[in-house]
Amino acid sequence: MATTEEARAARDAKLDALHEQLTDAVESLVSGEDWKQALEFAARFRARSFNNTLLIFVQHQAAFEAGRVPEPVPSYVAGFKQWQTLGRQVEKGQSGYMILAPVTGRFVSFTPKVAESWHRLGRFEKPRPGEALRSRMVGVRPAYVWDVSQTAGDPIPAPPSPRLLEGEAPDGLWEGIAAQVEAQGFTVMRVPHEGMIHGANGLTDFSAKTVAVRENMPDAAQVKTLAHELAHVLLHGPDNPDATGHRGIGEVEADSVALMVAAAHGMDTTDYTVPYVSGWAATVPEKSPVEVVQATGERVRKTSAAILDQLPTAQIGNGDPPGLTRDTPAKTRPEPTVEPTADPLAEGPRRTTAAVRSL
Repeated sequence: MATTEEARAARDAKLDALHEQLTDAVESLVSGEDWKQALEFAARFRARSFNNTLLIFVQHQAAFEAGRVPEPVPSYVAGFKQWQTLGRQVEKGQSGYMILAPVTGRFVSFTPKVAESWHRLGRFEKPRPGEALRSRMVGVRPAYVWDVSQTAGDPIPAPPSPRLLEGEAPDGLWEGIAAQVEAQGFTVMRVPHEGMIHGANGLTDFSAKTVAVRENMPDAAQVKTLAHELAHVLLHGPDNPDATGHRGIGEVEADSVALMVAAAHGMDTTDYTVPYVSGWAATVPEKSPVEVVQATGERVRKTSAAILDQLPTAQIGNGDPPGLTRDTPAKTRPEPTVEPTADPLAEGPRRTTAAVRSL
């Protein structure tokens, strides 16, 4: 039986391997076309972190090249026990895709508004009367998911996918995005032509609190432009402490959010020309291009998911098998300090162990 030290060493070795695989995947996103393809894929798996999406993508590609799966792109992924709850079993000989799952700890405080007052409970320790209790991510561990093509059993119901003609926008999408812009305190305006907004397709004015979109272009282009401007509103306001202040990154983030919103609605994304990724990533001081790409990808994913969650429109799935509930356990043997979720890194990684350097 393995000792605690041996088990920890094995886990850390897996984390190091995942880190290397993830770094290689991120470093490959050097062109606008590569970035666009990654975002289109992420739109189909938007419930998972950007890092885990990349890990699933590269491992599935390897499985396809090895002849273990029939299609180059996965459709639905879930944990071993999650597939069992849906009446399906992982087929013999099918290796799972390793991803990063959170390790959480329980923290308590008598004065929760004072950040320094929180302390972590031991494994069997209970909060004292009057103490506030909060779970917090303290690290990561390897976990596994399988694509539906690696399983057999009950059929998976296929939800309807939106189908659009060229230049057409989904019913209600403009109204849904406009409502989110207005909820941020901005007024949405359609202007007759680009000459009224400095030759642009759209323009966000943070001082006047207005978002303008030119109406002399197809409906689909107007909707994509409005989604782009909503991303600026949510991510790049002068009072937003998380805004990078980097013009190139800001435009890439806004166009990337618009691309993901469009892709989630089955809209044509061939006209997107996302700027060359490595160019702007290399200009950010005190951060490596890998760190910039990962941070941007996760900001884009979270923002897109938040927008899509508030829309009443028909959308493609998010990578979870139909019928799977978010609280379905992902492991057959849960670890005491782990609270698994369908998306292990939805809130992004925390650097808490030596093995986790840049997730």
